[in-house]
Amino acid sequence: MERSNHTVTEFILVGFTTDPTMQLVLFVVFLGVYSLTVVGNITLTVLICNDSRLHTPMYFFIGNLSFLDLWYSSVYTPKILMTCISEDKSISFAGCVSQFFFSAGLAYSDECYLLAVMAYDRYMAISKPLIYSQAMSIKLCASLVASAYLGGFINSSIITKRTFALNFCSGNVIDDFFCDLLPLVKLACGKKDGHQIVLYFLLASNVITPTVLILASYLFIIATILRIRSTQGRLKAFSTCSSHLTSVTLFYGSILYIYSRPQSSYSLDRDKIVSTFYTVVFPMLNPMIYSLRNKDVKEALDKLIK
Repeated sequence: MERSNHTVTEFILVGFTTDPTMQLVLFVVFLGVYSLTVVGNITLTVLICNDSRLHTPMYFFIGNLSFLDLWYSSVYTPKILMTCISEDKSISFAGCVSQFFFSAGLAYSDECYLLAVMAYDRYMAISKPLIYSQAMSIKLCASLVASAYLGGFINSSIITKRTFALNFCSGNVIDDFFCDLLPLVKLACGKKDGHQIVLYFLLASNVITPTVLILASYLFIIATILRIRSTQGRLKAFSTCSSHLTSVTLFYGSILYIYSRPQSSYSLDRDKIVSTFYTVVFPMLNPMIYSLRNKDVKEALDKLIK
């Protein structure tokens, strides 16, 4: 990729604090979170691959979610850990481009598209139970996941090219802990109208559109649940999508909070905390969300341990 500003060879990541004691505390915290993320997502993926009872469309999507969460967290956390214990806060231009590209691609594939696919799966399971097995075939599930991967990285290529074509004439200090879109745009000068148009288009296609699809799926799900006569039947139907609904609420709530507000209301200090949640904490929570209340996963884990 050709650089718009050839004087920028590296960026400086400010991170959260310059206090050595707090940096050590943050290192321990992030190391603990990352360790839980790796162990949780690998364990859940292995369970789904090894246990035949989990070879269903729902667990196929959950397995891919865990796989992507593992890599999504790995894009950020190792660099965060290095900046916490090292005096060198720099990241090369190529490193920043790579981090930006993979983080955007994994986020679009993982949390945007895959969560929308999982909402459709829950709709079919609850609203069309008689044809669910035939409708959600292995071929269709694999095609949906492949489309999520492909769409995510195509959109990531577009936004990465547009972002790093900007002229970074306001310095090279990124007031964040990773190469994120908004801090990079803050460093740019000159005409940014074209970039803003592309940004809003990607926001609509990658966040708002999946959100609408998820909401539509749950409207049909709620309508189906309300037609169930028994209270126990309603609770059972709702429990099958409660984990997914929790993931959707946590991720889309934080994403929409940051990227759908007017530019005048941006606060990088405040947004650091929110972005930490969906980049570092959320990948750790997903395995817990999909396993703690899931009887099949618990039984598969007991079997694996024994």
